[in-house]
Parts: sequence; structure tokens; C-alpha cells
Amino acid sequence: MLPQPAVRTAVRPDCIRQMKQPPSQSAGAKRNALAQSMQLMGAVMSFPRNSEIFGENEPADYVYRVISGSVRTYKILSDGRRQVGGFYLPGDIFGLEFADEHTFSAEAISDAKVVVVKRSAITALAGRDPAIGRELFALTGRELRRVQNRVLLLVKSAQERVAGFLLEMAERASAGNTVELPMSRQDIADYLGLTIETVSRTLTGLESAAAIEVPTSRRIVLRNRSALSRLNS
Repeated sequence: MLPQPAVRTAVRPDCIRQMKQPPSQSAGAKRNALAQSMQLMGAVMSFPRNSEIFGENEPADYVYRVISGSVRTYKILSDGRRQVGGFYLPGDIFGLEFADEHTFSAEAISDAKVVVVKRSAITALAGRDPAIGRELFALTGRELRRVQNRVLLLVKSAQERVAGFLLEMAERASAGNTVELPMSRQDIADYLGLTIETVSRTLTGLESAAAIEVPTSRRIVLRNRSALSRLNS
């Protein structure tokens, strides 16, 4: 077994050769073709909380899929501020790039396990298998749509941004009206382009308006989805 990586860990070709191959999925497991192929072709790495998976401007030689835990991508701006680009939950694929280098850095929000696959292997497989090619194209389209939606979100009010974020997380988590947030409020603030004080104040305001309930700092209950949707429209 590969030892646990240090706080800053980047995936390198020599590490890939040493990593233990993951077990194949059972026949009854419901996996899409791309995810199943990544599981069979890739290798599993474990990343402790806040450890780096890859860095900005590093070669984009690998594609990643979250098995457990959660991942954030981010960029440090010229003035020192951090801009979070996205959050990735179990089942999500990240690290896809149009260029040869990563635009953002990626790190584990919580202890995470990630399947790592060479980008060239995925590209070659997509060329041979139309189903994989379609899934890869659809995944790229979803990522582009997410970026476009986020650009639109940043021109809205703080209340609209927070409401939109909560609805997005609820949809992705598929856990009814209760949202368990793996990220901190500072992460949310850096994703939405707000201060942590504004995020906390906005959540309090939405709770006072009976749109949400906040049992803990990481658990949000959506009490009035229609009200949140109106804010996000």
C-alpha cells in the first residue's frame, strides 16, 4: 500500500505505478460506462483533509473521480484572495481540462479517496467506444454549463447567490430537503464571491424568513423550496 501522502500531494507517474489497483465492481453495481471504466483502469489514492491533489499550472495528465469525501478546486488571485471554482462530491469527475495544464488547484475538503486515471487512456478509450465518448462529451458540457451558471450567479444579490447555492447542493445530494454541507462557510463565501460574514448573515435571514432551518453549521433543511427558487430565478 502507498503510505498516506503529505499535506501537499500531487499525483505523479511514478506514484501511479506503485498504487494498488482497486477491486472491480460487482456485476450488479449500477455504474455508468465512464465511471466503471475509470474504476477498472485507474488506481485509488487517499488524501487527508486539506491535502493537495494537483496544483494550478501543473500538467493535466490525469482525470479524477471522487469515491468518498469531497474535493474543492480553487485559484489564488493576484491580490491574495482565494476563488473557489467548484465542489466535487462522491461520484463526481474532476480534472478535465481543455488545455495541457490545470487552471485551478484541487484539494481534499475532508479525508477523500479518489480514482486516478491517465487522461490519455480515457481519451483513447473514448475514441474506441462511442458510449464513453458520449458520456465524456456530456460531462464536459455539464462542467461548462456549471461555469456559465456560476458566472450568472455572481451578478446576483447575496440572498440570491446563497439560495441558488443551497438549491444546487440539494439537487446534487439527492437527500430530500436536508443538505449536509461538507465545506465550511469560508469555502461557500469564496465560491460565491462573498465574505463569510455576509454568508452567515444571509443564512440567518433565510432562516428568519422560514425558508430554511439551520440545525448545525453544516446541516441545512430547506423548508420552503418555492421561496428559494423564486430568489434564484
